[in-house]
Amino acid sequence: QGHLSRLLAFGLGLSVTAVEGDGRLAGTAERFDRELLRELGKMGVPGKKEGPPRRRQNPPRRPQSPLTPRGPRHVAGRLDPRAPWGEFLLPPDPPGPGPAAKNPLGGPGGSEKGERVLVTGLHACGDLSPALLRHFARSPAVAAVASVACCYMKLSTPPQPPGSPPGYPLSAWVAGLPGHELSYRAREAACHALEEYTGRLGGESGRLRAHCYRAVLETLIRAADPGKKRPGVQTVKKAHALSFPQYARLGLPRVGLDPAALPLDSEAVGAMLEQQHKVVAFFSLTLLLAPLVETLILLDRLLYLREQGFQCALVPLFDPRSSPRNLVLVAARTPL
Repeated sequence: QGHLSRLLAFGLGLSVTAVEGDGRLAGTAERFDRELLRELGKMGVPGKKEGPPRRRQNPPRRPQSPLTPRGPRHVAGRLDPRAPWGEFLLPPDPPGPGPAAKNPLGGPGGSEKGERVLVTGLHACGDLSPALLRHFARSPAVAAVASVACCYMKLSTPPQPPGSPPGYPLSAWVAGLPGHELSYRAREAACHALEEYTGRLGGESGRLRAHCYRAVLETLIRAADPGKKRPGVQTVKKAHALSFPQYARLGLPRVGLDPAALPLDSEAVGAMLEQQHKVVAFFSLTLLLAPLVETLILLDRLLYLREQGFQCALVPLFDPRSSPRNLVLVAARTPL
């Protein structure tokens, strides 16, 4: 919904074009921009800059950069990892109310005004992160890239259709490494918040109940429909405060199943719920290995860029308790 682009544009005064795959979210981002502009107008921000503040005993904290009324440009479109830089946009999904936008950065130097660009993605999901890196590698107009990835389980892996490069592995070195393959389960585990779970283990054990609920629910789903190996049950808010039947009645419709058709109060369900300690132990062991998987994925991307001759680095930029995906991959065409 444009939070990063809004900060870069209004807070730092940068020229920002934001590409969003969902046309509805691009419209929401524009609405938030308009609301912020109205608030800035009430504060008198677009007017003349204030002079230096008078000295006070306790002066108020002020932003490091002056706010600017220049907002970001929002474009609805999906990134095509196979297309050259000048043609990288596909129609949005779902489509927005207007025609699909053309590449907003297709000028001779990378932008419409011929300026070089920085490509960035904050928590770019699945194959979007590898696509950004590929566009940087083959597009001289892109001066640098800053990438924070997420949703590793959505990465494409070999075998891929002809002409469709996989999201993992990217580097020739990792591709030639025996046993480099990563299962869906391993990639999914790498997305969990290790620091948050550590806090749960040392605090109120009631919050750990949600993991057992999810395990039991997936067992019931697979029993009812063996074809649903990875049911996409979205997170149920405050699951630990619900009984299991309440939790299941919220989760089952999300995968197309009728809660009334499943035995939610059976003895078998009760026996599974009594094994919460085993679920916690298994999940803890999984999270101990999760950083290893994430490290392999991120080092594969760093090696890919180094194989192309770029200077790059992985920077632990965020506090992992605030953002578990806290490692930023940065690369530039000139020395960092």
